[in-house]
Amino acid sequence: MNFSSQLIEEAVNAFSKLPGIGKKTALRLVMHLLKEDKEEVLAITGAIGKMRSEIRFCIHCNNVSDHDECNICRDAFRNKRLLCVVENMRDVISIEATQQFSGVYHVLGGLLAPLDGIGPDQLFLQNLRDRVISQEAEEIIMALNPTIEGDTTMFYISKMFAGMDIKLTSIARGVSFGAELEYTDELTLARSISKRLPIDTYVKM
Repeated sequence: MNFSSQLIEEAVNAFSKLPGIGKKTALRLVMHLLKEDKEEVLAITGAIGKMRSEIRFCIHCNNVSDHDECNICRDAFRNKRLLCVVENMRDVISIEATQQFSGVYHVLGGLLAPLDGIGPDQLFLQNLRDRVISQEAEEIIMALNPTIEGDTTMFYISKMFAGMDIKLTSIARGVSFGAELEYTDELTLARSISKRLPIDTYVKM
């Protein structure tokens, strides 16, 4: 693309760095912003900048938060002894949308992938063990993507708590193997949560 303005070109290049945004889409977004009032555009960029500079991570579950504790962990009506382990914040949003879960979450920040150099030390696994002990958790629900990495992580966590008096379950495989929770419809995900099964149903090595 040839631009008559370097400012436009820089803006297009910036937008095109976002996932799923190509140069043509980026140009449409930039052209749209040009038509908006300056105040509106500054409000958008200001909100993005503020989000990036002020966002925090919950000291309990590692989910994104405006404060040291997220709203879910602060909720007195949540069952603190029921932990749902997820890969990232998008999975929290997906499960919350089902309105079928009343416990709390633990965000791992990824999945075990030894070939990619992602081991236990790169994830919030020790934090999970500490929470289970301190909160006297009764059940851990593995709501991990049904992939090789997800199953590997689930197996590792099951070994972490081997011999402990705690129930380990996984969401039912209404979520097909290889699928991602973010793109699973709410009804299927809700049924997977409510029909969860013991972890050893899936993890046998």
